[in-house]
Amino acid sequence: MITGFYNVDQGRIYFGDKLISQLPPHAISRTGLVRTFQQTRVLPFMSTLDNLLSAAPNQAGERLSSVFFRPAVVRLEENKNKERAREILDLVSLAHMSDQLAGMLSFGQQKLLEIGRVLMARPKMILLDEPTAGINPTLIRQLVEIIRGLKERGIQIFLIEHNMPLVAEICEKIFVMDSGSLIFSGIPSEARENTRVIEAYLGREDRAA
Repeated sequence: MITGFYNVDQGRIYFGDKLISQLPPHAISRTGLVRTFQQTRVLPFMSTLDNLLSAAPNQAGERLSSVFFRPAVVRLEENKNKERAREILDLVSLAHMSDQLAGMLSFGQQKLLEIGRVLMARPKMILLDEPTAGINPTLIRQLVEIIRGLKERGIQIFLIEHNMPLVAEICEKIFVMDSGSLIFSGIPSEARENTRVIEAYLGREDRAA
């Protein structure tokens, strides 16, 4: 609902001071709020580099008039987008696979590619939907370092994740939900000691048997 894929039944959603709950997904992304999906949505028959280039917003070459009447502007923008895409591929450790078809990447590499695609939109905040689900421990550590690097660049991260040790490692604040209700909001150390959180995720002590 935050990113516009489902309509809200009631209430309002703001990003900063802008009301976004009535905007379509593409308009929300242009405000600087972007997301990834738990199941990757890469363009499998395009190269890794072209996947990033396709995600660059508001490209002059998308307008037919610019192609015919402003070709120099289109070429200049394309070159700048390629330069930025290669920098991002380096950031997500996929530079060596820039010419590889995205569909040939491993599931974990496709998740890294999705992060690269959202970075092409110059986001202010990224929503990550279970970024570590289905990927190996080596790529998880790589992902952690990428997330830390994004935070250092001033990009806010909001993630949904069931890997509690990972959440405690990289998150400054945690929200815990159980059956659709918010049962905890606070710092990681408090979450580990909270009785309701423990019961929700580990079960009640009197039912352990």
